[in-house]
Amino acid sequence: MNFESIEYTVDDNILTLRLNRPERMNAFTTPMAHELIAAIDAADADDNVRAIIVTGNGRAFCAGADLGGGASTFDYDGMESKQRDEAPRDTGGLVTLRLYNCKKPLIAAINGAAVGIGATMTLPMDIRLASEKARFGFVFARRGIVPEAASSWFLPRVVGISQALEWCMRGHVFDAGEALSGGLVKAVYAEDELLPQAYTLAREIADNAAPVSVALTRQMMWKMLGADHPMEAHKLDSRGVFSRGKQADASEGVASFLEKRPAEFSDRPSADMPDFYPWWDEPEYR
Repeated sequence: MNFESIEYTVDDNILTLRLNRPERMNAFTTPMAHELIAAIDAADADDNVRAIIVTGNGRAFCAGADLGGGASTFDYDGMESKQRDEAPRDTGGLVTLRLYNCKKPLIAAINGAAVGIGATMTLPMDIRLASEKARFGFVFARRGIVPEAASSWFLPRVVGISQALEWCMRGHVFDAGEALSGGLVKAVYAEDELLPQAYTLAREIADNAAPVSVALTRQMMWKMLGADHPMEAHKLDSRGVFSRGKQADASEGVASFLEKRPAEFSDRPSADMPDFYPWWDEPEYR
């Protein structure tokens, strides 16, 4: 696919998305946001994609919003397309909400600076790996704004409320070791080992897990973070097991295990999601 701010490459069932503005440390722009959303749309529609890795070209993952607008970068009062009398929608939030609803597993391979939206865009991703050279910052209070990209919902769920508040109120830039100890990333690797480790992880998922089961599991776990009682999970689990048990993948999964051979799952996320999916109503922005 042809994009300007990102690179989209599918190889052997793994999609690699590379943020591609290295001359600006992959600083986030509105066109980049639209391209990321389009890329996830394409990946969800492509049954050949079984896992997604997101990384950055050059020495940064994403250094945050492009501050080329100077002091007025975050002043949206003059925007032409204001929604009624409301605040214009945060562009980073449009991206993270699309990532949140993605059917494919998302792995962030954070190769360098991930500051502001560069950090918050990774929060709806399922697994975050970091290079030793990675740096993180939830710097909003130091810029006179507040957390964006729905990170006030995501960050406390990923690292806990106390750690989330500390990072956002201090607004400092911290290293990969602090990100690891704070639970933001799963592991830290030498620079040249980061992508190989990400591909090893993606390969294990792509080769061994039923794509429809992965899509359902991803949404079940993310959506249950907002449930008010485990009964909601019990009801959803029951529907999922009942529905999947009637599909071809369940028979193949059991047969391949008993026969000690790799499974060949045939159900497709584009066509074979169960009738109850999606089970949630998407909230309106109002």
